[in-house]
Amino acid sequence: MSTRALKGIVPPILTPFTANGEIDVSRLEQLTARLVDAGCHGVFALGSSGEVAYLDAEQRRTVLDTVVRIVAGRVPVLAGAIDTTFSRVREHLRMAERAGVDAVVVTAPIYALNDAAEVEAHFRAIAADTPLDVWAYDIPVRVKSKLDGAMLLRLGTEGVIAGVKDSSGDDVGFRRLVRGNRAAGSPMSVMTGHEVVVDGMLLMGADGVVPGLGNVDPDGYVRLWNAAQAGDWSAVLEEQERLAGLFEIVFCGADWSPDAAGVGAFKAALHYLGEFSTGLMAAPVKPLSAAVVAEIAAITDEFLPARSMI
Repeated sequence: MSTRALKGIVPPILTPFTANGEIDVSRLEQLTARLVDAGCHGVFALGSSGEVAYLDAEQRRTVLDTVVRIVAGRVPVLAGAIDTTFSRVREHLRMAERAGVDAVVVTAPIYALNDAAEVEAHFRAIAADTPLDVWAYDIPVRVKSKLDGAMLLRLGTEGVIAGVKDSSGDDVGFRRLVRGNRAAGSPMSVMTGHEVVVDGMLLMGADGVVPGLGNVDPDGYVRLWNAAQAGDWSAVLEEQERLAGLFEIVFCGADWSPDAAGVGAFKAALHYLGEFSTGLMAAPVKPLSAAVVAEIAAITDEFLPARSMI
């Protein structure tokens, strides 16, 4: 299905691991079903929250095959095709096509040192090489380069990309992108990746959000979205404030690596809730300490009481 007009809540699915470090397929099945059943409008496999950078080809294939099978066409499936350069990304395109996803999400080249024209050529080459929709993933904290807004609008208007997942932290740039997309007739979907400013982003015209915290509380994000569609901005603000409180879990592991503190916190919360068999991250990311996990559990109890200890 086309993702060019995709709107709503599209969580980036976590990748659960067993105690011996293998992908926990049964828990991935449960999480995927949970997100769809909660009313999410799509899912994004193999993103940053899915630890894509740590997974080998077989693990990536397992994730995609599992997610596509459980979703069963009910909502669009976006898949990260993230690698260093176009020649490596092509391998992931073939995998995504075979799995039956609806769109691939790609970054600018990684490690390679490219200028703006070469980054644009990268996206054009990817779009020309696959029948799938292509989404641009703007995440300079990981890629080390910011995608140019004018380039994204050009690629969207020409039909090269179907959407943008913005995790740049550049709110001014994001607003300019949203305004430019609207002025061009909304040729692509423009979504924010920031969990705690969804209220403001929707008010300015964002098409939706890709929230890592949505793995922990998909219901809350769906309620926020539904309230926004109904124009009930008081309810939107109330839900966003609670979600911002829950998001404090990512700051508990301040002495850990960013991946351990962020994605690790989401996993720790789901383990505490009984939805993951472990809170493990992919090696070599260190597990959070018992003290940090206890802080995460306390915040989860405070801001997600209806689901605690289920």
